[in-house]
Amino acid sequence: MALKATIYKADLQIADMDRHYYADHQLTLAQHPSETIERLMMRILAFARFADEQLTFTKDLFETDEPALWQKDLTGQLEKWVEVGLPDENKVKKASARCPEVAVIAYGTQVEEWWKRNSKLANMNNVSVWQLPLATTQAIQDLCERTMQLQLNIMDGEWTLSSDKGSVTVEWIALK
Repeated sequence: MALKATIYKADLQIADMDRHYYADHQLTLAQHPSETIERLMMRILAFARFADEQLTFTKDLFETDEPALWQKDLTGQLEKWVEVGLPDENKVKKASARCPEVAVIAYGTQVEEWWKRNSKLANMNNVSVWQLPLATTQAIQDLCERTMQLQLNIMDGEWTLSSDKGSVTVEWIALK
C-alpha cells in the first residue's frame, strides 16, 4: 500500500515594508512521503518570497514536470515558476523558455557543487537563484507544526519569521 501525503496548514501573515505588501495567506501543503520537514518549510519561504494571491503550490514531487510553486494569470498563462531545492539545469532551461520569471530557491549542503555544475543558469536572463544557508534551514524546521501560525516581517532586507515556538532571522544569498 502506498504511503499518503501528510497535510500541513499554515496561516502566514506577511508584513513586507520593503515592497509594501501586507497580506494574510491560508496555506495548505501536502507533504510527499519522501519530502523532509526542511523542504516543506522551504516551500513556505519560497511562497513568502514571491507572495501573491495568484501564486499556488503544485504537485511537484508527484508531477516531476511541475515546479514547487507557480503563478498563472487569469487566462492560465504562466507568469512565475519557482523551484525549491537543487533542480536539474534542463528543467530550469525549459521553464525559462515557457515562463517570463523563473526562480530557484537552493538549500542544503550541496548548493556550491550544484551551482558549479549548473553554470549555464547564470546566463539565463529571466532566472534568479537564491540560496538559504544551512543555519537558516535548520532553524526554520523548529517552527514547523501540522497547524502553524507564522508571522513574517520584512524591513530593509531583513526577514524575521516568527511563531509561538520562537523566531528565526532568514538570510537570503543571491547567487544570481
